[in-house]
Amino acid sequence: MGENFSVQQSLSGKAWRLRDIDDEVISDIRRKAGVDEIVARMLAARGITPDEAEAVLSPTLRHFFPDPSGFQDMDKAASAIWDAVEAGKVLAVFADYDVDGATSASQLIRYFRQMGQAMLLYVPDRIEEGYGPSAEAFATLKAQGAQLVITVDCGAAAHEPLKAAAEMGLDVVVVDHHLMGADLPPALAIVNPNRPDDTSGCGHMAAAGVTFVLLAALNREGRRRGKFGDQAEPDILKLADLAALGTLCDVVALKDINRALVSQGLKVMGQWQHAGLKALAEVSGLTGDPSAYHLGFLLGPRINAGGRVGRADLGARLLSSDDPAECMEIAVELDALNAERKQIEADVLEAAQAQIIAAGETDAPLLIARGEGWHAGVIGIVAGRLKERFGRPAIVIGTDNGIGKGSGRSVYGVDLGSAIASAKSIGLLIAGGGHPMAAGLSVAEERIDELQTYLSERLQPEWDATHAERALMLDAVLTPAGATLDLAARIMAAAPFGQGFAEPRFVLPAVRIAYAERVGADHVRFSLADDDGQRINGIVFRQADQPIGDALLGNSGGLWHAAGRLKLDEWRGNRRVQFHLEDLAAAS
Repeated sequence: MGENFSVQQSLSGKAWRLRDIDDEVISDIRRKAGVDEIVARMLAARGITPDEAEAVLSPTLRHFFPDPSGFQDMDKAASAIWDAVEAGKVLAVFADYDVDGATSASQLIRYFRQMGQAMLLYVPDRIEEGYGPSAEAFATLKAQGAQLVITVDCGAAAHEPLKAAAEMGLDVVVVDHHLMGADLPPALAIVNPNRPDDTSGCGHMAAAGVTFVLLAALNREGRRRGKFGDQAEPDILKLADLAALGTLCDVVALKDINRALVSQGLKVMGQWQHAGLKALAEVSGLTGDPSAYHLGFLLGPRINAGGRVGRADLGARLLSSDDPAECMEIAVELDALNAERKQIEADVLEAAQAQIIAAGETDAPLLIARGEGWHAGVIGIVAGRLKERFGRPAIVIGTDNGIGKGSGRSVYGVDLGSAIASAKSIGLLIAGGGHPMAAGLSVAEERIDELQTYLSERLQPEWDATHAERALMLDAVLTPAGATLDLAARIMAAAPFGQGFAEPRFVLPAVRIAYAERVGADHVRFSLADDDGQRINGIVFRQADQPIGDALLGNSGGLWHAAGRLKLDEWRGNRRVQFHLEDLAAAS
């Protein structure tokens, strides 16, 4: 069964394919990196060459850190900021309301605090103000005394607001990573690896990572100016945990500098020196060393909850504070807001799924669901859930007073951000932008159907071209007996995993469902057994009322192929292997 294993259609409607990997490359990786065959196979499948393997397995900032001067306007930004510091000007940071924005802002605030300088903070309200800076927000900051504003995770396409800032005499430095055109808005500097004339090769970075590079540029400029004679140079490595959190939660490709930032940032975070992160871990139930999973599924959603259904600045304030009592108060509030967010999300998701199924559009290259009054704070999450459920790009739009505000999530190979930018360029949208995997938009309600037609036609060729790549790719065939603690530990040693460096996926062929039970709201716990009686325990999330859950809970005694990932499950000091199921297919 091994090398030729495949499935034509699973219960989730997907084809499965075992990755075709050159045995010689696997051997070379084993020899050069000193790893076993499964880890070598995993690396080769992700495009890692034998010469790169060791650095990928042990990523360091020293090896992957880019030259700050390679970013267009980075040196100009560092110089402008230092000029403002030397002139005694009041600095402010304007941040987006998500995790990437909050971690970018808190890095800057903490950096300047190390030099004894405070910064003003402004985070726009998602509902009232929407994404990015506005003339009104700049006017508010100027009235508070701000003389230089640094925008983070936003601003690169804010032509009119930046023009207004210039007219009111407010200096602005932009630090962003979103797609933008060649027509640059007015600013002292625009640092964005995705601006058309940037040659850094770092377009895959999140704003938190770009901000971290800016801090290195600021230290270098400070040394050039002789500023660290009487005071210590800020230790930016202490801020790597914040950069890691923003990088992971913005779901950017986990390669090169991103991989190094996350790897090193997790080590820094494990020291729990930042009161805000420590408080957030406590209310999240996180104990021990943090992992990429903890950042993406425990800490990140709670920080995001402030911007989604609460006060937009809560996340940035939490991550910037050194007061344990204040941090715990904010963390508790964010935890409660996250619970509220989950309920709102569940209601919108149920309505959106029903709408798409009723419309019979599940085979379209793009799914769009819309609803009056759908909360703008959850539409992005719901779009992601729809993408997972139906395996194709999805946009969810909440309408209010004739205006629709939407958020979309895409799949590999389908550039949603460019499609949204194109729709805006021809006048279909009031506003819109993003990157290949995620985008946001504003549209007149009466033009939503027209928008759906345009985007579907534009994305159809990309969807068709990547059809084969959307098969569920398997790294290796395993038996329950072969899914050992040792193997799981060796796999986890290759972490961090994330976008662009996926955790390996295995298939357990021809197994029986030994038992299954529903747990929580919609999860299923189960045990699988092969013909030799060897068993492995596992769980599948959010599938209890879907075909996979129905198959597990209604076990008919047939044979199944099971695809999923091996996890180390630790409970009360005991370690065991757990299989996180992703898909099932009948074994014919």
